[in-house]
Amino acid sequence: MSRLPPFQPRSRSAWRRHPRGRALAAGLLLASACAAAAPVHAQGKLDAHYEVTLAGIPVGRGTWTIEIADDHYAASAAGGTTGLLKAISGGRGSGSAQGRIVNGQLVPANYTAMTETSKKVETIRIALAGGNITGSTITPEPPEDPARIPVTDAQRRGVLDPMTGTLLQVPGTADPVSAEACKASAAVFDGRMRYELRLAFKRLDKVKASKGYQGPAVVCAIYFTPVSGYVPDRAAIKYLSGQRNMEVWLAPIAGTRVLVPFKVVIPTPLGTGMMLATDFVTTASPPRAAARTQ
Repeated sequence: MSRLPPFQPRSRSAWRRHPRGRALAAGLLLASACAAAAPVHAQGKLDAHYEVTLAGIPVGRGTWTIEIADDHYAASAAGGTTGLLKAISGGRGSGSAQGRIVNGQLVPANYTAMTETSKKVETIRIALAGGNITGSTITPEPPEDPARIPVTDAQRRGVLDPMTGTLLQVPGTADPVSAEACKASAAVFDGRMRYELRLAFKRLDKVKASKGYQGPAVVCAIYFTPVSGYVPDRAAIKYLSGQRNMEVWLAPIAGTRVLVPFKVVIPTPLGTGMMLATDFVTTASPPRAAARTQ
């Protein structure tokens, strides 16, 4: 379930040819669950496995690990294409993010994403301080496109990296799996594009993993708005920004008020794209001070 760089097909046929188009549901989700400005109240860990399907056909699998400690956090993901898609044009990727927890807030420090296809290997690195981008690189450096809207210095401030943006913190002391969780939005910079994501409450539901979590989930609509770093006439950008039927199902990390995606549903020109957790093992960890007293 790697977070993949934006795929921008120029035609319907490009969705068929490009492995990232077929795994778009997985790529978008890791950049979509918006983080709210609320404190982390405890510590916990998630070990999850996901399957990505397109029109009901398996096209990818991945893993996701998140650890929230008392003073730092870390998240990592890895995955690749499967089945016929792998035989035609295999691809794989990985991503990670680390940061500190200051006054109960997640403060991202760095983010890395690597994707590999039959044509190239690309690595994105982002460094942050206080919510501001202090450095970002894409290796190899992509060619300049004069049609691409430049990302300004102002648009690199007050942002999240895509991986940290998947950790949705719910304010208050009530059950975090509630409509309140969907009152969230985020400014995200993925190393190439700057965009806004907004959630809106749809309903409460239940989910059941083959291994691990069984229980309530909150279902939010996802709305995507590109800001800069993109080419306006690209078909994928127009399609995603016009979508009103994308959904993310959020489930809790035990011991925290953090919700993460359990399921995502994104309509595509070739059928419904879906990423679904098959394993979702989440455990609470005792605070460090409490652990020393035992």
